[in-house]
Amino acid sequence: MKLDHMTWYEVDARINAGAAVLLPVGSTEQHGPMGRIGTDTICAEAVALAAAKQCGGIVAPPLAYTPAPFNTGFPGTVSVSAETFQAMANEVITGLLAQGFKGVFVVNGHGANLEPLRKIEAALSDNQLMIRSWWEPTAANTLRQQLYGEWEGMHATPSEIAITQSLLGALPANQASEPPKKLSAEFVRDHAGDRHGPPEEHRSEFPDGRVGSHSALATPEDGKRLLSAAAMAIATEFLFFEQDR
Repeated sequence: MKLDHMTWYEVDARINAGAAVLLPVGSTEQHGPMGRIGTDTICAEAVALAAAKQCGGIVAPPLAYTPAPFNTGFPGTVSVSAETFQAMANEVITGLLAQGFKGVFVVNGHGANLEPLRKIEAALSDNQLMIRSWWEPTAANTLRQQLYGEWEGMHATPSEIAITQSLLGALPANQASEPPKKLSAEFVRDHAGDRHGPPEEHRSEFPDGRVGSHSALATPEDGKRLLSAAAMAIATEFLFFEQDR
């Protein structure tokens, strides 16, 4: 299931049988007082692995260093430029295709990854790349809205925190016990895709790192439900993608 746990003989057999591959893409950045630095990568990889278990897919090692410049005012965040990420992701994706995989299905966990990934997609032919954020499928998106409503917010969301809790246990709520300030519809519209300001400005506006997200609402039980819903949907979409190549 994990590409890095397979032998080349096993990979060769799967490629000859017509396999595509799942590629998780996350980030290394702060996720508020009770969110792990690797939250986006943890979630993307967990969904990809759970989906692969259902559909017999192969999961490549995740890409964890991605653009997050707005969060570099918080300790632990490591951001690379969009250009560097695009170049690295492009080499990984085209490398997997050059090995003979029929296509690459990106399971994304971080908004700022989308624009560089879409530029890679536009340069490829024959629909060889599929990009899907784990929260996008209707089942996952509906569930997170039912669970948290407006408190899902934009960053350090209770849905992603819940998934990490289901996998690694819950961290103390501490400063996250009180809700953050709510976001206006205009703010959400203008900052979609992680279009946030300079790091100093961003930390000043959101001092604990949460962007409209009430992380303390998360529970491990919610996380199991969200992970299951996302994985089931991604597994179905991956099979269609693989069979359509």
